[in-house]
Amino acid sequence: MKKAWWKESVVYQIYPRSYQDSNGDGIGDLQGIISRLPYLKWLGVDVIWLSPIYKSPNDDNGYDISDYQDIMTEFGTMEDFDKLLEEAHNQGLKIMLDLVVNHSSDEHKWFIESRKSIDNPYRDYYIWREGKDGKEPNNWGGSFGGSAWQYDEATNMYYLHTFSKKQPDLNWDNQVLRNEVFSMMTWWLDKGVDGFRMDVINMISKDTTFPDGNSEGRLYGDFTPYVMNGPHVHEYLQEMNEKVLSKYDVITVGEAPAVSVEDAKKYAGFDTKELNMVFQFEHMCVDEGDYGKWTKHPLDLVKLKQIFTKWQAGLDGIGWNSLYWNNHDQPRIVSRWGNDKNYHEKSAKMLGTCLHMLQGTPYIYQGEEIGMTNVDFTSIEQYRDIECLNQYDDFVTKIGMDKTEAFERIKKSSRDNARTPMQWNASSNAGFTIGNPWIEVNPNYVDINVEKQMEDKNSILYYYKNLISFRKANEIVVYGSYEPLLENDSNIFAYKRTLEDKQLYVLCNFTDKEVEIPFIGYEEDRSQLVIHNDTTWEKGKLQPYEARVYIVK
Repeated sequence: MKKAWWKESVVYQIYPRSYQDSNGDGIGDLQGIISRLPYLKWLGVDVIWLSPIYKSPNDDNGYDISDYQDIMTEFGTMEDFDKLLEEAHNQGLKIMLDLVVNHSSDEHKWFIESRKSIDNPYRDYYIWREGKDGKEPNNWGGSFGGSAWQYDEATNMYYLHTFSKKQPDLNWDNQVLRNEVFSMMTWWLDKGVDGFRMDVINMISKDTTFPDGNSEGRLYGDFTPYVMNGPHVHEYLQEMNEKVLSKYDVITVGEAPAVSVEDAKKYAGFDTKELNMVFQFEHMCVDEGDYGKWTKHPLDLVKLKQIFTKWQAGLDGIGWNSLYWNNHDQPRIVSRWGNDKNYHEKSAKMLGTCLHMLQGTPYIYQGEEIGMTNVDFTSIEQYRDIECLNQYDDFVTKIGMDKTEAFERIKKSSRDNARTPMQWNASSNAGFTIGNPWIEVNPNYVDINVEKQMEDKNSILYYYKNLISFRKANEIVVYGSYEPLLENDSNIFAYKRTLEDKQLYVLCNFTDKEVEIPFIGYEEDRSQLVIHNDTTWEKGKLQPYEARVYIVK
């Protein structure tokens, strides 16, 4: 397999608002990130992915951009960013920016012009349609609740917003708009950034007939088949690659909801000249139910393994996987599929082991390396995320759901679980800020924090540091082939990696029970146990949430 630095890298995602506040205003900032670069260097990661830092009115915490070439006021200045880039590079760390070009803010100068008149030069930068029978152009629902269309009095027409009404969708069918985006990307790359994570990039090409979506059991029609993986998405990404990306040695990952392995081969195939990899969501939807992400069923491990195997086998030698459990949009994995009460440390280590030994580029979300958990809020007033607040309102006012049930659904699945401040130490506000934090700190910061785990060589933090260094020292973890083991076992996630004459066996117990290990092709006595999350060890058995990695030569 052809080697590449981004295949061998580990990426660490920072949500700047919640990482480190340097000036006491309760909001994380770029100077705060600069102060934590030595920590990230110590941890061993290679690339820092920053969630959006651009100028924004913050309707969706920076994913609504009003100026792509300026910095959000609360985060600092362009001088601060230049300093961050320089300091990161000095320490051997790369910086990947979040590229949000499916939509902009309605406060972007392009949209301010676009809504003025139907013959404005910027009109066609966005997707405008006339109403139908006095209502919206079709029945699509927005991702954050309500209709995906917003009526605008100025021209008596509707604009499309697949997210918030303050996030109008850009019209990628317009060549002038595409050139603007490519020019902006080039500007950042010339500045020295090392790549882009591209927000919902598979949504940039829409079916322009705008048919109604399936509304069975829903308040609105589903736009997925007409917006995801649309008619021109690959030609636009190939054009982006040709005009911009191919000129630089960068890392690119496209967020791609509703993408299949076959789709991913097009987006992230080694020969397709589009992106390095995509974020797929199939494994993150395995526990969903009647209300989508707002229903969390117990984990079906067999199903989860089938999904991972499909992606590992499907892209082997053809394209590249991204590996993640957590990000700014997901509840904390140790609360979701681990056990954050009785086996917090062990289950966090087990989940890290299971993911990091797979083929692909691993992504660590801030706080994952210390086992940060979902937050135990008691009132809807404590939440800040537009998505969960709108959803709670829909549950209560439109569906008539009991408030207690609605709140429990929000509590389990809200994106704010991932957005509470980084837990640095046991001092006030977890060392995140000396001010009043923009969102409350998780009360368990006194027990779960970086400083405490730095003092314990057996902590989750040290375990993650060791996972990263083991991956760097053993090419089999990066380039070895993948083979599933115990595919129908509902307790153990086991697989084998092979590179030349070396084999790596990974065994992870996803339960709080002791389980027996069926024979899977290696002799424990002749194998070297290289990673282990338990102080005890019993031949032929795995303790609750135990993880083991063996090397056989």
